[in-house]
Amino acid sequence: MPDLCRIDGIGEVTAKAIRTFFNDENNLELIHSLKNAGVTLESNFITIPKEGVLKGKTIVISGTFTQHSREAYEQIIEQHGGKKGSSISRKTTFVLAGAAMGPSKKEKAESLGIPLINEEEFLSMINKQPE
Repeated sequence: MPDLCRIDGIGEVTAKAIRTFFNDENNLELIHSLKNAGVTLESNFITIPKEGVLKGKTIVISGTFTQHSREAYEQIIEQHGGKKGSSISRKTTFVLAGAAMGPSKKEKAESLGIPLINEEEFLSMINKQPE
């Protein structure tokens, strides 16, 4: 249970309910039946981070993306300990820059020396295993 409690939004009560669910033989049989029927029980959409690699970082999202929606990126940032910024400022750590990023945002980031990170660089950053 302590490992589950480390996940944002899961407290001791929820962790206990999860453990109870997976300790019930009927639930395990149901899961096996679903797997055998072809139901995919894994997702590569958002992974639970090992560490909060974005902890203390403020990220502004700008532009359009191909691998995830802006809303999904907001969730990914939060799940990895970061904060989504609404506008570029000196407090911005970096900009997650997609295609069609507004020229004024790009100019402001560059004038403040704030790095622009593309989608692939961002996904690589959050998927790296701590050494």
